[in-house]
Amino acid sequence: MKRVLLIGIHPDAVDTSDPSLPAELTNEKIAVGIRLTLSDMQSRGWDAGFCALLPATAQADVEASLAEHWDCVVIGGGIRIPPSNLKLFELVVNTVIRVAPGTAIAFNTSPENSADAAERWLR
Repeated sequence: MKRVLLIGIHPDAVDTSDPSLPAELTNEKIAVGIRLTLSDMQSRGWDAGFCALLPATAQADVEASLAEHWDCVVIGGGIRIPPSNLKLFELVVNTVIRVAPGTAIAFNTSPENSADAAERWLR
């Protein structure tokens, strides 16, 4: 069974007022999107997990999640889209590379296509 880890900011920690994010985005919509994403991954027969990181503890959060083996890590748009998260994005990518070398890293364009992003690397 393939194992996929979605890494994203904990829904309650996302600054939905950030102008670089969609105006209609809410913390609840983010939480629903995560649940739907994990359900989509599970429907494809994968073991799916979510690393709900907090910016202040991001490195420790990612390291703890990577204590398990994952075939692919999907880094969510909430980490990489807002320019204010550039350092966080770099930290997450470099932590994955350091802690889980050889693990595929994928990027979604929305929560709805996270499983498609992982599938590109799981073929």
